Amino acid sequence: MKCSNSLALWLCLAALPAGAQAELAAMDDGSLRDVTGQSGISIELEAKMTIGEFRYTDDGSLAVSDIFIGGANRDDMFPELGFAIPNEATDWLDNVRMDIDVLDDGDAVINVLPLYGSPVDFAVRTGSWQLLPESGPADGTILADNLNLEGIFGSFRAHIDNQTGKMNIQTRFAVDDLDVDVPFLAMGIRDLRITGPDYGTAPGESENVVRVFTLADFDIYKAPNAANEDSLAVDINAFDADVHVGSVLLGGTSIGSVHLDNLSIHNTKMRVYGH
Repeated sequence: MKCSNSLALWLCLAALPAGAQAELAAMDDGSLRDVTGQSGISIELEAKMTIGEFRYTDDGSLAVSDIFIGGANRDDMFPELGFAIPNEATDWLDNVRMDIDVLDDGDAVINVLPLYGSPVDFAVRTGSWQLLPESGPADGTILADNLNLEGIFGSFRAHIDNQTGKMNIQTRFAVDDLDVDVPFLAMGIRDLRITGPDYGTAPGESENVVRVFTLADFDIYKAPNAANEDSLAVDINAFDADVHVGSVLLGGTSIGSVHLDNLSIHNTKMRVYGH
């Protein structure tokens, strides 16, 4: 079922920097159709994936079992917004359109947006995350178990700069519910939510789909590490969010809730390499 293009327009606005939004004039549905009519390749996606086990092996191994990636199969996420997300609840990752363009300067741009107006719902579920020795018993320490993450996605943009070799990624998403057990610490997390930093903080205003999303902006490229050797560079340019944990469990008993207001991570640099 298709939604109005008006909501799609708000999702597009949510993907733009605040300064760019301020300069935009009002656009009707016809204008929106005109600006999306660019050349390139478009892909409409409907998918779900299951993996029995993913195993990373160094000397020992880390094994993740029973992996599922798809739709959340529920339409009651963020009910305070006042409309059902998604339009139709399934366990498929759908309502996704990917546009791929190569610009005249050689830059590559990938834009991923909802095909219709409603944000895209997604779910990631796993069984145990287990450490295993190189040899011996196959029942090592369980780091995490029963992971269930459900949320919505508003936009994704990847820009690969032909001159610098950097890939910039900007994505807007919100997590409605994350539950996970951490057996080796006798700990559990229930009802974790991640939203934009202004969501739920405007007195007298109803919530809206623009404020629900948090923006993650980061660069990925090749750069030298401290030993001047090539490494994978990941720079977090901006990540701003509110994080609420409904319940923290210790030994199966709740010890209360946690709220992080206006969590802000900026200008953080990582270099990843083998040793």
